[in-house]
Amino acid sequence: MPRLRRFLYSIGPVLTIAAHLGCLLLFWTGLSLGAALWALGLYLVRMLATTAIYHRLITHSSYKAPRPVAWIGAFVGASAGQMGPSWWKAHHQTHHRHVDTCADPHTPLAPSAGWRGLWRSQVGWLLSSSFFPTTLPADVEADPVLRLIDRLHFVPVLLLAGLSWQLGGLPWLAAFCLSTTVLYHGVASVNSLAHLQGDQPFVTGDASRNNLFVAVITLGEGWHNLHHAFQASVRQGITLRQGRVRLLPDPTYRFIRLLERCGWAWDLRIPSNHALLARGAES
Repeated sequence: MPRLRRFLYSIGPVLTIAAHLGCLLLFWTGLSLGAALWALGLYLVRMLATTAIYHRLITHSSYKAPRPVAWIGAFVGASAGQMGPSWWKAHHQTHHRHVDTCADPHTPLAPSAGWRGLWRSQVGWLLSSSFFPTTLPADVEADPVLRLIDRLHFVPVLLLAGLSWQLGGLPWLAAFCLSTTVLYHGVASVNSLAHLQGDQPFVTGDASRNNLFVAVITLGEGWHNLHHAFQASVRQGITLRQGRVRLLPDPTYRFIRLLERCGWAWDLRIPSNHALLARGAES
């Protein structure tokens, strides 16, 4: 990896650590109603950018959308401290390619399980060599706007931190740090908790699970077993019960359907009931 790109990417963990430390400001500022609503709003908007744009659009092409939707969503996703779209897609593809093996950059099951594996999956991998992807996705790199957002991924974070400061001073900056920190661990829980706890209605050959808690805090991403069974499915809130297809709450899917109604999304990909049943663990 070129030195400049490695340096730009290395800013990501620094900002993540800074956001965690920034939460300590809450001991001095407290959390007013306004600051709490700011933190919650930032969490929901940036989580949707991560799930609907980074994950389901850019990484898995679960639906199609105009380029500005991807550009705006990627900018908002980067403001969450989720790095840039090329980095994000490269890591997620590696996860699927080597799921739950030592080559998986953030599995809680290898090379160590237990608390060590959980630590590596949730935090530790950010400070390891696996943080730097060996290759970047050609389709994202071919888009000059997405490539620019990827290299300057830290700029949206700093701009949003500055906006928080301007709007509400130190209390709102602390709320920004809290929102960013909780969001980071929410997304990381898909890699960790959703490979440790939950049910497996679909046969995937890995430890991916449908985890209700993770689904709630990630707006639908916690239905992770379905995602590993059907990576391109725009809806992840699907399970099987007593040999029948059942739908689960999936706010990200509902957001994408809203984009569809506005004409900003089309060709939504959802597996047929036949395909779902054929992949069922009890079939």
